[in-house]
Amino acid sequence: MHPALQNLEIICMISSYVECSSLPSFASTCCAFEHPALNALWRDLQSVKPLVKCLPDDLFGFDELGGVALQEPLDDRMWHTLFKYTSRVHSITVPNDMEDINPLCLLVLSCSSAPASLFPNLRKLKWHASGTHCAADFLRMVFVPSLLELNMDIPSASSAFFSVLSSLGTSCPRLQNMSLNYGFRPSILSFEASPFIARPISQLHHLHTLSVCDLGIQGIEHLTELRALESLSLKFTRESSWDILDLSLPGFHNLQSLSLSTVTMEQASDFLSSHQFVRTKEIRVDFEDQDESTAIPRLFAIVQERCDNDKLESISLQGDDPEHTHTGRSIFAPLYACRNLTQLLIGSVCYISMSNKELGQLATAWPKLQVLQIKCYPSDDSDSIVPTFLGLITLVDRCPALTSLTLVINVTKLNGIDLKSPGGGCRNERLKFLALGNSPVKVPVNVALIISGLFPNLEKVDCWDAYRMGQKKSVKQQWELVNSIIGGFSLVEERSFAIWSDL
Repeated sequence: MHPALQNLEIICMISSYVECSSLPSFASTCCAFEHPALNALWRDLQSVKPLVKCLPDDLFGFDELGGVALQEPLDDRMWHTLFKYTSRVHSITVPNDMEDINPLCLLVLSCSSAPASLFPNLRKLKWHASGTHCAADFLRMVFVPSLLELNMDIPSASSAFFSVLSSLGTSCPRLQNMSLNYGFRPSILSFEASPFIARPISQLHHLHTLSVCDLGIQGIEHLTELRALESLSLKFTRESSWDILDLSLPGFHNLQSLSLSTVTMEQASDFLSSHQFVRTKEIRVDFEDQDESTAIPRLFAIVQERCDNDKLESISLQGDDPEHTHTGRSIFAPLYACRNLTQLLIGSVCYISMSNKELGQLATAWPKLQVLQIKCYPSDDSDSIVPTFLGLITLVDRCPALTSLTLVINVTKLNGIDLKSPGGGCRNERLKFLALGNSPVKVPVNVALIISGLFPNLEKVDCWDAYRMGQKKSVKQQWELVNSIIGGFSLVEERSFAIWSDL
């Protein structure tokens, strides 16, 4: 045998590239290959069906009601063989069809000689099934101390299933990542599950990432005790209520990311204001409804008041169409205190009015900005103001790290711009993405000259329907022409470079 094939690390690497169907043959090649090949074969199970197939065909039958019944217990030899495989399993996915779970549960529950832990090395569990009584029995088997990641989608659950979940803190003390989703019944299941899981989660002192429905005031207070928690994602239901006077929770001090999926924007504001302090690098709010024009300014004011302004680097606000929600000017002013902001992502959440001066103030406040997306609609008020290329030039000058920009710009006003040097020497060679709405274009070649002068490495400009009333088909054609001209400029530059390189 070649000396390299006596190196366990090399054999393990080879096994990882062997097709799953060929691994049994590879394992039987020689003793040196057996363990690495079997480890690769059983490491990740998309269901427990392969384990059931390893059992004798006549081991199971049907009872008088048509259910699966165990005909005889496994002997010690068969338990040894089964454990030889289950002990190698590192991840299990449980699909919606739980047919293969029943036989395993019957084996373990009916045999006193069953191993204390059938999956002693399980690291990851993905659950996409209902929480039946049988599911609860299986959960007891897979809730082991080695478990590090748990992802569960539960459309329904029994009290027995919730009871097993309540043991999570003691059964899986090393758990690092957890996601719990309740499908199409989040309101009902969240209310039923919260008493069973809130306290156990607070015992998971190694938990880094958590995604779960709102756990209520007491449950969230437990979460604030988790010092290792870095990423928290909470989904609020319509019944979630945080508008309680004088509520003051300790807050979060070590987060990297906080994501709030709410029904209304007010829920997000109330949640943040109920904490004494929220120290996080990233805040994301996704909401469904927003009727008040003061909702966004209030949210931004609370972010400035409750969050660590020096640590906060990314703010994202996404929601449904704004209907008739109009905001006043300078709505971003409270966020100017966040001097280290690198990303601001505002979806189509409102109508907005912004002058060149206000855009300049924004750029001055956030000199480290890398991604700016303000995908709001221009206000249809008579006094509505939209930035022009002059405001864009100021932004480029004061935010040199920009790599992605989405902003509504009025490109019909070109006064005061030198087409030979649009930015007066100011340019951004890092920008890879630019979207400027769908403003009418008077002279496409002039617009292309300005854009290519400011962003020499940009290949095209993306357009989106920024004007709610819609634009004529000719506007789209004008932007297509702008992109065609920009592409032509790039081609000329490439040819010129090639010519000079040959000289």
